[in-house]
Amino acid sequence: MSTTVLPDRATAPAAVKAPLLRGLIWLTLRQNRLLLRTLGATLVLAAAGILWIHFTAGSVVSDLRRTDCYYPESWDSTRCWKLVVQLDRPNFWYLQVLQPAVTALPLLLGMFIGAPLLAQEYERGTIRLVRAQSVNPVRWLAVRLAVPGLAVLAVSGVLAVLMTWVWWTDIVNGPVAFDPPFQFFTYPALGIAPVAWSLFALALGVLVGQLVRRTLPAMFLTGALVATTVGLVIWARPYLYPAVDRVAPLRTAQPTNSWLLDRGTVLSDGTRVSNTRCAFGFSTDCDGATASWLRYHPADHLVPIQLVEAGILVVLTAVLLLVVLRRMRRA
Repeated sequence: MSTTVLPDRATAPAAVKAPLLRGLIWLTLRQNRLLLRTLGATLVLAAAGILWIHFTAGSVVSDLRRTDCYYPESWDSTRCWKLVVQLDRPNFWYLQVLQPAVTALPLLLGMFIGAPLLAQEYERGTIRLVRAQSVNPVRWLAVRLAVPGLAVLAVSGVLAVLMTWVWWTDIVNGPVAFDPPFQFFTYPALGIAPVAWSLFALALGVLVGQLVRRTLPAMFLTGALVATTVGLVIWARPYLYPAVDRVAPLRTAQPTNSWLLDRGTVLSDGTRVSNTRCAFGFSTDCDGATASWLRYHPADHLVPIQLVEAGILVVLTAVLLLVVLRRMRRA
């Protein structure tokens, strides 16, 4: 007579659970481990630096307010000046280090992430293995692009939020630093500009890598194309949103934090003459000017200009990705 002994639930082996990430997603994550760790470490270091700038500047400003040293009229005293100079270090790190670094971020992402993404697959010949598998090449490419794309979106988005927050709270509204939003290194580090440019540079690098199929040439060509696109957009940026054109009394100062496009004088007959002509003596009537005229973008034009620019970049990014997908489908 045989008996069947049921195993105790406490000692029975647990059922093997299927991995949450498998297949293409698991493979893509493994292929991008170094990339994800590098981006994560970069984000942590940059965020720590930005937070250090914020809290350091906030502490100094609190001391300035507490000791009645906040306004420039009081900086003649040695006591106040010793407090004011403590803002030099956080301002230097923000204006001279972080802003140029964030400005260069899209270029670096396009060169070192976008360009090698497919160029390495073609150069090593591993793209033939993809076509030999049962996985749809377009599906493989979509997952291959999604992981670095989401990582770039997260890193650039967090940096953009932190940079804009510190610029608004500690720099432009601080007692010392002067940093109009339309300056060369300021504009691309604020708002949605870092995100839009990073995604565009990434997509451009992917397409260049797919066309060139060699890693180093693709990286150099991507850098050149991104830099050229930046130059073209900078040239067109004044026209992305209508500028303010107004007549003001003579010797009217430029509005605070504005982007001055042109200025001049208004003659007695109503003719407008640019200051450039007056400065080089091309007009003999400038001495009889009755008013000044200015054409500029005020600080509150930053958001609409960036929205128009970001919209153009998003469309270009979508077109680039569509071309990459169509080429992969036809290959």
